[in-house]
Amino acid sequence: MGIQDRAEATGKNVEGKAQEVAGKVTGNTSDEMEGKAKQGEAKAQHAKEDVKDQVKKAVD
Repeated sequence: MGIQDRAEATGKNVEGKAQEVAGKVTGNTSDEMEGKAKQGEAKAQHAKEDVKDQVKKAVD
């Protein structure tokens, strides 16, 4: 399930980056902030997956 979680996090990161850029282009700070928040969520998801990978390696 880790690969699927990473793919979802990557998708969220791309979506957030696009939303942030669109917000900058249009001057919509709300969209810009929401995009940055999505990127933060994606970063946290990747970190969680990294920890899970490290634990799995330690157990194996």
